[in-house]
Amino acid sequence: MDGFYKAFGKKDGPAAVPDILQKAGAPTDALSLGVDALLVRMPGRMVLIDTGLGPKVGGVLMQSLALAKVSPADITDVLITHSHGDHVGGLSSADGKLAFPNATIRMTRAEWAFMQSQPGNAALVATITPKVTPFDPGAVVMPGIRAVPLSGHTPGHSGYEITSDSQKLLDMGDTAHSAIVSLARPEWIIGYDTDGEQGRQRRTAELAKLAASGEHVFSPHFPFPGLGQIVKAGTAYRWQPVKR
Repeated sequence: MDGFYKAFGKKDGPAAVPDILQKAGAPTDALSLGVDALLVRMPGRMVLIDTGLGPKVGGVLMQSLALAKVSPADITDVLITHSHGDHVGGLSSADGKLAFPNATIRMTRAEWAFMQSQPGNAALVATITPKVTPFDPGAVVMPGIRAVPLSGHTPGHSGYEITSDSQKLLDMGDTAHSAIVSLARPEWIIGYDTDGEQGRQRRTAELAKLAASGEHVFSPHFPFPGLGQIVKAGTAYRWQPVKR
């Protein structure tokens, strides 16, 4: 837990984190973060955004897809927000093969270059390379889904805005990690960001925009199902989950 506190209070002091949790009525001895993916059913496509941790470290994406009556072969596209292990770990199966054999894997060019540069990704990169189609920041990756540049957390970190008729939903990736701490103190530099200052700028700007627009959001580390809205709360923000 101390590690999480240090990540969120990198420059401002980890001791401030329990105070924020207490004010929100949350336990101060545990900080739980979800790890979720987003399944998007579209005409002629079955799109998965991120893949979680993977089966080698306890990921249950395949079980979740089965509950939704979706097989790995049904997935036509996998969109990656960024290449951290809790988002790309599920791209390969336990035996190192492609988890989604019929899917095109899409991420920004900058993120693909970053992923290839990390020695720990060598085996996964070798597995997925034939399936990867990189794109430029802000591209329309397919009809109804537009990439939203959110670099800072990683060099090519990207959100995905899904549009259906007049409705919009933004998968904001790791723009914010905690539904409590990240929204109460969006200006804090997060230890997980490769470029802390750029991450801070992106986070504060994006949260302000989302609060002003009322657009619905998916955040993979917020409490399941990670769907809701960013709401202005004084000088900061709070999370308004969808009603289930």
